[in-house]
Amino acid sequence: MFEVKLDSPHDLVIALAGNPNTGKSTVFNSLTGLKQHTGNWPGKTVTNARGKYRHKGRSFVLVDLPGTYSLFASSVEEEVARDFICFGRPHATVVVLDATCLERNLNLALQVIEITEKVVVCVNLMDEAKRKKIKIDLAGLSVKLGVPVIGTNARDGIGLADLKDAVLKVATGEITVEPMRVEYDRNVEKAVEILEPIVKESVNGKINSRWLSLRLFDGDRSLLKSLDHYLDLGFEPDKKERLSDTLASVRDVINLEDIRTKDRLVESIVNLAEDICAETVTYETKQHNALDRKIDSILTSKAFGIPIMLVLLGMVFWITVEGANVPSAMLARGFNYLEEQLTALFMVWDSPVWLHGILVLGIYKTLAWVVSVMLPPMAIFFPLFTLLEDLGYLPRVAFNLDSFFKRACAHGKQVLTMCMGFGCNAAGIIACRIIDSPRERLIAIITNNFVPCNGRFPTLIAIASIFIAYNMGGFKSIGTVLSVLFVIVLGVFLTLAISGILSKTILKGLPSSFTLELPPYRKPQVGRIIVRSIFDRTLFVLGRAVVVAAPVGAVIWLMANVTIGDLSILNHGASFLDPFARLLGLDGFILMAFILGLPANEIVIPILIMSYMSQGAMLELESFESMRQLFVENGWTWLTAVCTMLFVLNHWPCATTLLTIRKETQSLKWTVISFLVPTVTGVIICYTVAQLAYLLGLV
Repeated sequence: MFEVKLDSPHDLVIALAGNPNTGKSTVFNSLTGLKQHTGNWPGKTVTNARGKYRHKGRSFVLVDLPGTYSLFASSVEEEVARDFICFGRPHATVVVLDATCLERNLNLALQVIEITEKVVVCVNLMDEAKRKKIKIDLAGLSVKLGVPVIGTNARDGIGLADLKDAVLKVATGEITVEPMRVEYDRNVEKAVEILEPIVKESVNGKINSRWLSLRLFDGDRSLLKSLDHYLDLGFEPDKKERLSDTLASVRDVINLEDIRTKDRLVESIVNLAEDICAETVTYETKQHNALDRKIDSILTSKAFGIPIMLVLLGMVFWITVEGANVPSAMLARGFNYLEEQLTALFMVWDSPVWLHGILVLGIYKTLAWVVSVMLPPMAIFFPLFTLLEDLGYLPRVAFNLDSFFKRACAHGKQVLTMCMGFGCNAAGIIACRIIDSPRERLIAIITNNFVPCNGRFPTLIAIASIFIAYNMGGFKSIGTVLSVLFVIVLGVFLTLAISGILSKTILKGLPSSFTLELPPYRKPQVGRIIVRSIFDRTLFVLGRAVVVAAPVGAVIWLMANVTIGDLSILNHGASFLDPFARLLGLDGFILMAFILGLPANEIVIPILIMSYMSQGAMLELESFESMRQLFVENGWTWLTAVCTMLFVLNHWPCATTLLTIRKETQSLKWTVISFLVPTVTGVIICYTVAQLAYLLGLV
């Protein structure tokens, strides 16, 4: 699991650990540059990043461990980080700490020092500490901890050369480190004194015997399994009785129940961290976080927190809607020109009509629509979203909505996965990895589709513009944004409601507690934000959509051009679906467009236009006005528009998301449930709205 592939046996493996929001990823990126790749830990739904760098003629492989607050393995991330430090045999471990909240971050550093002596402490964000008038005695801290301590500002590359020097010296043994020993209360130390000699003989230098002795008191099953798996120590209770025999020698002297608790160990580490900080950290003013607290008093208040969140979200969507129009039109014109050239080329080659139809009018036109519709909004939305993330605002969103999710017996971190779902539901599903509880992770996965993704926004925006906000004159764009924002708020309410239902039925359980850190507000790095959002998010999501959407273009063309009797297969399908669709306030062509749009939600509108115009290829009308006329001529009313928007919000996930769900859950059962839950919800809501409108004579 933790084998690191090396280009040379002389390469040095360095583990990079740290709390979330300490700038650990910035340290990693600054050291490795573009020489990195990402993947999953084998058997774990936790991502890892590995990169390389050279320093003073030596090659280093840097392994970025999951951000974690401790190594007591109460989550998958903590288990992965702990096991790599214990069993991955890194030549050194760099622990990244936040200089602005050193007292809390030191807990992890002290835990790592207990496992391995080859540690370098990187106190990052020194610029933020200086801005808040916090002074840290790095030399004194190094003396206290007994390991090298380097201050850095990784964003600007300050201190990284010194960090590389320290890592090289520790990894090669050029300097001798004498890490401090964490002292526990008398009962714990007495138990360790009895147990450690026995453990030391058993482990034979494979792992720190004092640390392992402390951990054996907890009976941590995940650690016991890891010990048996990687070191074959025989401590797994299901396989051997060695653990019981070992602890029996202590039981006669000490009541194990008095010390078998993580809280006792954690309390000692926390107290030690406080003592160290009291001697090495000074504040010029007691109000060093006054500005952050003042901002939080507004952004996280009961009165203003959620309204401000909605306003910011509305602004992001308004900028996305307004900003995407021009580049989308330019891309569409460019693709249309290229289509004309391809058509001319096929004519020169005297190719069969069906071949031109499948390749150009089917596959190419589908891909052109997906790219021209998806790329500009994502290129705007993702940087804006990443900007809020870089500023430190997204944890405040989670804080504001955490109580609502607790009432639904779900996890507060589900808010963050929902936020990722705005860009792409597949990305939102992947983001569910941050939720530790398998039950709550499944709830977040199943309900993520209630957040409209970037692929559904074009349909929502088009319908809202040509029907809901059609008569609003100069306020049309604002009316469109408010309509879409209402749909989003409805999606949040449905997420909470369905999460509560799942928690009371097939996924019963109580909400788990978690630590929600509110990081300090930071000046965003605009250049890094643009690069990261474009390459890591926009192009990644677009690439997956293109791969999935390409085959459907050929299928759509065939269905529109192959006839049975006097009607195409597409028309036959719409006629079959029409009676059921009418009950939902839709029509057969609308429902058929959603079904054929399974590979990519972006193609629902062009399929619908093609169906209404009885053409054999996907079409894009020149303006929203011509689209409105076409829809009205085919029987659309305000009710059709409302029910279509509701069905856009509540229907099956796209193929990309379904494939991601299957991969993340490793279960066909939960993939099917994730398909059915939003679909059944959409059918019920649309049916209720349509029948009420008919009953009250509103149509």
